[in-house]
Amino acid sequence: MIPPKPPSRPERVSLFRYLRLFRQDILSAQPAKLYRAWMAEFKTPFFRSYMVNDPKLVKTVLNERPMDFPKSDRIGEGLRPLLGDSVFLTNGAVWERQRRIIDPAFEGGRLREAFPAMWEAAEAAVDRMRNAGADPIDIEPETSHAAADVIFRTLFSIPIDHEIASEVFHEFRDYQRTQPLLNIAAFLPRFKWLPRGFKAETKSTARRIRALITRLTDERAAAIAAGTAPDDLATKIMTTADPETGERFDADEMVDQVAIFFLAGHETSASALAWTLYLLATHPEWQERLAGEAQVLDKMDFSVVSKLKLSRDVFRESLRLYPPVPMMVRETTCPEHFRDRDVKIGSQVVVSPWHLHRQERLWDNPDGFDPSRWATENGKQCQRDAYIPFSSGKRVCTGAGFAMIEGVLLLSMLLKHYRFDAVEGEVPVPVAHLTVRSKDGIWLRVTPRDNA
Repeated sequence: MIPPKPPSRPERVSLFRYLRLFRQDILSAQPAKLYRAWMAEFKTPFFRSYMVNDPKLVKTVLNERPMDFPKSDRIGEGLRPLLGDSVFLTNGAVWERQRRIIDPAFEGGRLREAFPAMWEAAEAAVDRMRNAGADPIDIEPETSHAAADVIFRTLFSIPIDHEIASEVFHEFRDYQRTQPLLNIAAFLPRFKWLPRGFKAETKSTARRIRALITRLTDERAAAIAAGTAPDDLATKIMTTADPETGERFDADEMVDQVAIFFLAGHETSASALAWTLYLLATHPEWQERLAGEAQVLDKMDFSVVSKLKLSRDVFRESLRLYPPVPMMVRETTCPEHFRDRDVKIGSQVVVSPWHLHRQERLWDNPDGFDPSRWATENGKQCQRDAYIPFSSGKRVCTGAGFAMIEGVLLLSMLLKHYRFDAVEGEVPVPVAHLTVRSKDGIWLRVTPRDNA
């Protein structure tokens, strides 16, 4: 069975119709030719946008000259009410300072230290799934719950059922469905007097989430001052000084960073895990292989991560087909010449993992689910040149290693205890909200395994 992808729009549509389609879903607003194109130009009255689907151009933008292609403020238009000046949105010297403070918290040794909290969250997810019953369930809320639990346990040493953690989770669930990755303000000129297209509900939810995060960070700052803070990611980040300036994050900056940690560490992981479980439900032979591999999870030991090789390949394939962040937008600061086209300063450069991961001229069986591809020459080459679920280069996601351990552990733990079956007639349609989710949920039947 070929995994579903969104329908493509007709080749030529008016700008008005494109904007209407875009408001509904950024993925289905794109034409089918982008799965073969090396580059495409999109014209608006106010700027030019270029999607680059050529590995050489992607490498130029992300790896070779990243500082010449900063994050576009047009992305920030939609996300800033929640994320403020977090590391996801900043550029230049501000971004470099933020990464110098944040990166040490996600180094290899720290991942080992965070593993027990991941394990406890995975066990809690297994326990919650016992209530699934015989009827099909939407698996997306379950994976969101599990991923949020991981973040709160590793970041603040509190489980998801902690009062504030639970409030943040439920507020964020509402926010996720009302705020797209790009909103309509991305297409408007940057005049301050123009409305930015936010829904009142979206802005108020963002304020509530930030107020709750402020309570957590204030409590942690007090614990650090008293010498009673646990040695988790929040403490590490709040006590790390910039090695160049000696500065630490102030209270407002820490709220910004926690907001993006929750978005990046919860929302993206939840998306990836939900789609992986769907792919395995529709490819039961792979599911049974992973369930067998998962029997090594007999005790909490960081070394088991290296034994989950099939699970890692499957999770990697799911990230290829359903990259949680489907598009990244950069902006030119110099005149460029891409594939015989002059690209002016201020143009938008779109790097689309969604299209690059399915580029028909690069991948064998681009729309198929085939975890064994990573052992082939084509798979190895494409992994180097055309696989960027966590971005690439200087701005690669600092939590990429964290996400791979978390995703593989949660997946394996759930498959050890349960079988997931597809529901006839329930085929999920991918849409882009903050991440790639299903339009109407991902419905699966969950059955306990006899040997669990």
